[in-house]
Amino acid sequence: MKDNIGFNQLQLKNSVGIVRLQLTKLQRVLMGALIVLDVHGITVLEDLVEAGTKNTNDFDWSKQLRYHWCGEDEECPTSLLGDVSDDCVCKQTISCFKYTYEYLGNTPRLVVSLLTDKCCMTLTGAMHLYHGGAPAGPAGTGKTETTKDLGKALAVPIIVFNCSDCLDYKIMGRFFSGLAQAGAWACFDEFNRIQVEVLSVVAQQMLTVTQAVRQKKDVFEFLGSDIPLNRRFGVYIAMNPGYAGRAELPDNLKALFRPVAMMVPDYGLIAEIILYSEGFNGAKLLGRKMVNLYRLSSEQLSEQNHYDFGMRAVKSVLVMAGFLKRANPDMEESITLIRALRDSNAPKFLSFDLPLFSGIITDLYPEASIPEVDYGILEVEIENQLRLQKLQIIPAFLTKITQLLETQLVRHGVMLVGMTMTGKSGKSADSNILAKTLTQLKKDGSDDPAHQTTKVLFLNPKSVTIEELYGSFNDNTGEWKDCLVALLVREAVSDTSDNKKWINFDGPVDAIWIENMNTVLDDNKMLCFANGERIKLPPTMCIMFEVNDLSVASPATDCDCQSLWNGLSGAGASGLAASD
Repeated sequence: MKDNIGFNQLQLKNSVGIVRLQLTKLQRVLMGALIVLDVHGITVLEDLVEAGTKNTNDFDWSKQLRYHWCGEDEECPTSLLGDVSDDCVCKQTISCFKYTYEYLGNTPRLVVSLLTDKCCMTLTGAMHLYHGGAPAGPAGTGKTETTKDLGKALAVPIIVFNCSDCLDYKIMGRFFSGLAQAGAWACFDEFNRIQVEVLSVVAQQMLTVTQAVRQKKDVFEFLGSDIPLNRRFGVYIAMNPGYAGRAELPDNLKALFRPVAMMVPDYGLIAEIILYSEGFNGAKLLGRKMVNLYRLSSEQLSEQNHYDFGMRAVKSVLVMAGFLKRANPDMEESITLIRALRDSNAPKFLSFDLPLFSGIITDLYPEASIPEVDYGILEVEIENQLRLQKLQIIPAFLTKITQLLETQLVRHGVMLVGMTMTGKSGKSADSNILAKTLTQLKKDGSDDPAHQTTKVLFLNPKSVTIEELYGSFNDNTGEWKDCLVALLVREAVSDTSDNKKWINFDGPVDAIWIENMNTVLDDNKMLCFANGERIKLPPTMCIMFEVNDLSVASPATDCDCQSLWNGLSGAGASGLAASD
């Protein structure tokens, strides 16, 4: 087994070398997934050697999610789907499931840490007992992603849906009916936002399907119809307890789900493995230093609503570090990471926190000197567009425009935060000038993939009712009335070119309307409506918000979006700046 560890480490080193080559997007996703799985394999082998595991019945071995081939003559435990002779099965502890061979595409895999490992063990144990799973915890701890990754491991299609208080029992009944027939899993995000009256009916619907699965029926009665049953059916609910607008689950619904607490991810391990997959050799040391930087920043910088030092902030830095590594392969790795940390975090800090953040970086990397970035034709064109708009060329404003572009390269949800009335060099001017600049650069023949024709669609979310924003059913006829958000997103999605599409929500952000966009702003990029419609956002799309502050937004929203503070000219918290 020790020789096997050495072989796997050599294979990992070769894979990291391949990542640095000029790969296509699909090849890069594939290599990233392989590296994540290889690192997990090495960790498992090291743990088994350390624990002195000698027997297949030892818990250190049986707790791993592993694949077996059950031959025709072998005694195989009964799986969820019945007979599994001469077939591939997935085992973990006492649970055993038939592999379902569903093609899910070329997708990235989740970094397996101690937290996600325990979550998967709990979920497979719940499935073995014909229960659903209910991961609960703060935003950005991996509830939805762990459930999705378990589905990928078993090759089961997973439908992620963002629940809202507009969902009724009819829509949920349609969901359960489709899942039971297709044998798919559903992950209902923000499940406790559904109204308590609806949840009671949902519990009865869920119980009907669960009992049919337990009795191993092939056909069962559901909502007055006989429908076929695929016993692979599974429902998982992810919840953020304690946030605004959340209901407590009824006891009869709680009994159908096994709870899992998801609290603090292993930031160091996750950073290390993602850095490996981005082509960094010294990932272990760099990952540890990066976690220390975020810990010190959260302790020493001022308390602000738009500051986020959680998992999604870490992920965006790592993605930017990967971009910089590929653009500058000869640059020292620590310098590359420092640049990513600076470029990703500096836009959101207030003026009096920037020196503190720079000081923390200097303490952790005393020898490093970070080169200034030369934006070349981008900066020239920004200045040209400012002249055309009769605006003064203020260095602080130029910096904010370039920071907005850098932020958009790693996050598709961006918040421009700052007080109104900052003159023409304000939040709207920031995004408008950048859009005009990128469009002009593309017209001039720039071959940079970041320079594309840009179309901006504006909407003030507080100028309309929540029904006009997200749609509603007519209480008398049951007819669905379409909504403004759906129209804007469909218009952007219908453009299949490389042109950039920005949807700009220019208005206050609060938990009443923004919570419906949680699955849009996280890694799912999925917009969900109360009629069951789901729209996947393309990579060319960006959701932008222009807000005064985030004092009434929930922590889930703060975590999902990258904030960009628009306090210009060193004006600090007031955000006021002289313009022209």
